[in-house]
Amino acid sequence: MTAMIYHVTGMTCEHCARAVTSEIESLDGVSAVSVALVPGGESAVTVTSDAPLTPRELATALDEAGDYHLA
Repeated sequence: MTAMIYHVTGMTCEHCARAVTSEIESLDGVSAVSVALVPGGESAVTVTSDAPLTPRELATALDEAGDYHLA
């Protein structure tokens, strides 16, 4: 297991955090996701998974969740 912290922009509320969490949790190998929300800033998203996610995997999940991007 590995835990990685990614910085994500575009989240403004708990609804955003739940959308991002849901999409990332649906990725293969992901066992946990937690979001330290910074409305309008760079939120820290901690992902626990079997292996680190690729930037493409994460970007696709963020796009599916809404208008969120890696910082």
